[in-house]
Amino acid sequence: MARYLLTYDLRGDRNYSKLYEELKKFNALKVLESTYCFRQYETNAFKLRRHFKKFIDEDDGLFITTLTTWADHETKHTPDDL
Repeated sequence: MARYLLTYDLRGDRNYSKLYEELKKFNALKVLESTYCFRQYETNAFKLRRHFKKFIDEDDGLFITTLTTWADHETKHTPDDL
């Protein structure tokens, strides 16, 4: 099962509730203020981007990547916590 990192920049109205509810369904852990990690299988970053775009506005930013290695400092969680 792959680990993914999702980070976002909500602009304009900044309606977080839809995105937060969806991240809960993925059992995502908050790493930094606007960054979450989660595990998922049988998907990829492109499919996940398409999925999560439904929960943000058109002017919002979204970045999703597959995690292979990482280093952290003073984060709330790490991918090891998944």
